[in-house]
Amino acid sequence: MLLNILLPLVAVLALGYSSVRTNFLAATHIQALSQFVMKVSLPAFLLYALASKDLAEIWHPGYFIGYGLGSLILFFLALVIYKTYFRHSLTHASVLSMGASMSNTGFIGTAILTLLIGSHSAIYLSLTLIIENLIIVAMVLFLAEAGLQKQNHHLSALYLKTLKSLLKNPVILSIIAGMACVLLNLKLPDSINQILEMLGKTASPLALFVIGGSLVGMRLHSVNLQSVLLVGMKVLLMPLVIFTLLWSLPNVSSEMLFVGTLLAALPMPVAFGIFGQNYGLNEQALQPLIMSTVLGLIGVAFWLSQSSHFL
Repeated sequence: MLLNILLPLVAVLALGYSSVRTNFLAATHIQALSQFVMKVSLPAFLLYALASKDLAEIWHPGYFIGYGLGSLILFFLALVIYKTYFRHSLTHASVLSMGASMSNTGFIGTAILTLLIGSHSAIYLSLTLIIENLIIVAMVLFLAEAGLQKQNHHLSALYLKTLKSLLKNPVILSIIAGMACVLLNLKLPDSINQILEMLGKTASPLALFVIGGSLVGMRLHSVNLQSVLLVGMKVLLMPLVIFTLLWSLPNVSSEMLFVGTLLAALPMPVAFGIFGQNYGLNEQALQPLIMSTVLGLIGVAFWLSQSSHFL
C-alpha cells in the first residue's frame, strides 16, 4: 500500500516541480492553480461527498474533540513559548502558533487521503478543515489583529471582521452547504452531482502539482532555535499529542486514530507563509515552512508504512 500511495504522490510532486524549474510553467500559473484548488475543486469535492451521506456517517464527535483539543494544546503552547520566552509580540506569537498547530490539510491531506480511502476521506477532511479554519485560523486572525490594536473597544469590530473573512472562504461554505443537505435530507440533482464530481476529481492531482511547483526557489538561509522548535512541535509533537488524545477517547475507531495522526504529521500549511509575510515575519515563517515540508513528508511516509495496522 505504501508504494501505491507514495509513487503517484511523488510523481505528481516531481512533475509540478520540474514544470516550474524548467520554466515550462511560470510561478504565477502555480498561484492560479492554487486558487483554483482552494476555491473550486476542493469545495466541489467536499460538497459532492458530504451531500451524499447521512449524519451518522459524517459526525464523529470523538475525532472532532480529539483533533480539536490537540490543535488547541499545540496552539496555546506555542503562543506561550514564543511570547514569553522568545519575547515576540502577541501578533507575531499568534502567527507562529499557527505553524505549530495547523497542517497542510487542503493540499497534501486531500491528495493523500483520497488516494488512501477515496471519497470517504471527505468526512475527515471536512471535520479537520472546520477545526483549522473556524478555530485555529479564527484565533490567529483575531489575536494578530488584536495585537495591533491599542484600545480594547475595537474588539467587537475584530470579531465581526474575522467572522466575515471566514464566511467568504469557499471551503467553509461548501462544508456548510454539505452539512445543510445532510441535516435537511436534501439530495442534489444528478446534473449538479456530475459537475461537482468532475471538478472534485481534479482536487487531489492539482493539489500535489501545486505543492511541487511551490517548492521551486525555496532555500534554507539560516536555521535557528526558534525554527527548529516550531518544526519539531508541528511534525513530531502534534501527531504524538493527537494520537494520544484520540487513543484515549471512547468511540474512536482505528481508522480515525490513523487518519487524525496522519493529518497531524503533515507539513505546515502554505497559508502560514502568507500570514507570516502579511504580519512582517517573512524569513521567520518561511524557514520553518520549508523545513516542515521536507521533514513532514518523511513523517507521512513513515505513517503510511503503518497503515496496514489501522485500516
